[in-house]
Amino acid sequence: MRIAGIIKCDCGTKLRLPAAYDAITRHNTMRICKPQSQEEIRSFINSNLAREFNTPGWYQIAIAQRGDVGLIGDCGIHVLETDIRIAEIGITIAPEYQSMGYATEALISLLDLLFVGLGKHRVTASVDPRNQPSMALMQRIGMRKEGHFVQSLWFKDSWADDVVFALLDSEWRSKQSTDLNSKTLDK
Repeated sequence: MRIAGIIKCDCGTKLRLPAAYDAITRHNTMRICKPQSQEEIRSFINSNLAREFNTPGWYQIAIAQRGDVGLIGDCGIHVLETDIRIAEIGITIAPEYQSMGYATEALISLLDLLFVGLGKHRVTASVDPRNQPSMALMQRIGMRKEGHFVQSLWFKDSWADDVVFALLDSEWRSKQSTDLNSKTLDK
């Protein structure tokens, strides 16, 4: 599995990417900004490519299998306008690739990039509590549940609950150190 800027997963097949992106985003229940048409998808991808990474706003990173040009999902990163040391993340995996460990692997790589590579202090994630696999995913990668907001989002013509998970840089580094020590002791 690899994560990269969406352009890197295009690999010269520009017409295939929007179709794959449409198939993936169609199944994400919490995605607020979801392009609807092929033209909106192309525009969304092009606007992502025009922005500098790690600047305020949302940025999408593609998830692909190693050696494959096909898109199997994406991670969203929202660098906050009020403080660029804080980011929000989200993930979408195409249904046929779910429950295979891709989301866990992608988010662990993403958290490492955000904390170690980019020096973020805090990362949050917002999850629909009806999506139990996503709730379990956030806990599996070491995020802690900070709050459950009842009917706090107007989404798809009804009120939806929102569960917020978070992780601090110090918690991530401690977890990585503990995981590394466990692997060393197992040998």
